[in-house]
Amino acid sequence: MQITAAEIYRSMEMIRQNAPVVHNITNYVVMNNTANALLALGASPVMAHAAEEVEEMVNIASALVINIGTLSESWVSSMFRAASRANKNGIPVIIDPVGAGATTFRTKTARDLIGNNPPAVIRGNASEIMALSDDSTRTKGVDSVAASASAIIAARNLSEIYKCVVCVSGAVDYVVEGSEIIKVGNGHPLMTKVTGLGCTASALCGAFAAVEKSAFTATAGAMTVMGIAGEMAAEKAAGPGSLQMHFLDYLYTISEDDIKTRMKIEE
Repeated sequence: MQITAAEIYRSMEMIRQNAPVVHNITNYVVMNNTANALLALGASPVMAHAAEEVEEMVNIASALVINIGTLSESWVSSMFRAASRANKNGIPVIIDPVGAGATTFRTKTARDLIGNNPPAVIRGNASEIMALSDDSTRTKGVDSVAASASAIIAARNLSEIYKCVVCVSGAVDYVVEGSEIIKVGNGHPLMTKVTGLGCTASALCGAFAAVEKSAFTATAGAMTVMGIAGEMAAEKAAGPGSLQMHFLDYLYTISEDDIKTRMKIEE
């Protein structure tokens, strides 16, 4: 499937024009970063995790992003309620299985969420994606110990079982849907020195999926824009702190020409 700069930018324009509500049940570490990135892109973020309100919040959302970074039993209950309501409402669900493979509780929660309410997109690093389909895989906390390419088989298996898109992020991002696969080569090593940029990628997938019918196209677009904004930010940044600032600025200002000249997508 060929994905063009014009298609990606069209999705960005739709986000900017419509400001879709993206409901995030995400972790304490990244709430601020994620909300700011969604705002810079043009979406309308909401962070709500109380079981008493998540279903109502989903009712006004155009996408739901579930990130299991900081888990507790009460949050898990909220995640299941929200995912069930989102599926009933027909809005895309993005699941970020942060740290899957690190603990039994974390791995079981991610697997149960995906199994009970199959999402539109699963986005994680190689170790997380492999842990979802293989009990022998372990992660280094929430960091990957494997290269993204090593998770392609696991990604294909998950995609076929749950009929969803699987994105394996890393130095190269792989977007997989059944037999379809593309590589996104954008990004910069300095991005790994800023906490939560992987979580931001999942949130951006939610924003793109809110306006783009194809979850595959939405995910490829989100990862491309994420990587390009990171590259442009790194060119100006003195280090991780200023990278964050410039990253938000470029999410806000990125143009179709920026995408056209910088995108590195291979089928």
